[in-house]
Amino acid sequence: MNSSMRTFASFPPVENALSEPNGLLAIGGDLTPHRLLEAYSKGIFPWFNEDQPILWWSPDPRMVLFPHQLKISRSLRKAVKKTNYKICTDCNFTQVMQACAAPRDGQSGTWIHPQMIAAYTALHEIGLAHCVETWIDGELAGGLYGVALGKVFFGESMFSRVQDASKIALVHLVKQLQFWQFDLIDCQVKTHHLASLGAQEISRAEFSQKLDCLITTGFESGNKWNFERILIE
Repeated sequence: MNSSMRTFASFPPVENALSEPNGLLAIGGDLTPHRLLEAYSKGIFPWFNEDQPILWWSPDPRMVLFPHQLKISRSLRKAVKKTNYKICTDCNFTQVMQACAAPRDGQSGTWIHPQMIAAYTALHEIGLAHCVETWIDGELAGGLYGVALGKVFFGESMFSRVQDASKIALVHLVKQLQFWQFDLIDCQVKTHHLASLGAQEISRAEFSQKLDCLITTGFESGNKWNFERILIE
């Protein structure tokens, strides 16, 4: 075992993370709000199966979305402009996490297990984890959740039960974050889906530098989110 990967009192420097598997930094610890907030402020996140110890990651490169660089395709713009849906924020956080945990094609399991749901629900209860929900005909059709610190939103997962429902939630999130002058959305690792929306890879070093600039306050409790009506052209 790498000397940096042990049960720890605090996190080792992210530069100590392994290159294979990419970003594995530490093993052990806990999922208390204090631990999670310390991790996110350093660009570290937990990802592990239910039968594993807690694994902490800081991959290099890092997938990010700068809010002003969001790409909205013609078909998505058309979907966003429809009036048959309702956007809710922080209304059903645990339900959103459970929906994100549901089985997906090509996946045999999920990392969003009860331990993770309990941990992020605790962050939600102190106003630092948030969700955006798309409702259609009175049913939760899609959404996403993540953690907000300073001027950074750390996206965790999203789901759709209706075509484009999660993308609609994301567009509203990004437009609102622009209005609130957030500068960065963390997407963790590259996917074709994220790249198609304008996300890009930057180095871990650059990502860490941006966090140092954008997370400058302590981890005070936050508030539930309420979105203003942002017109999407």
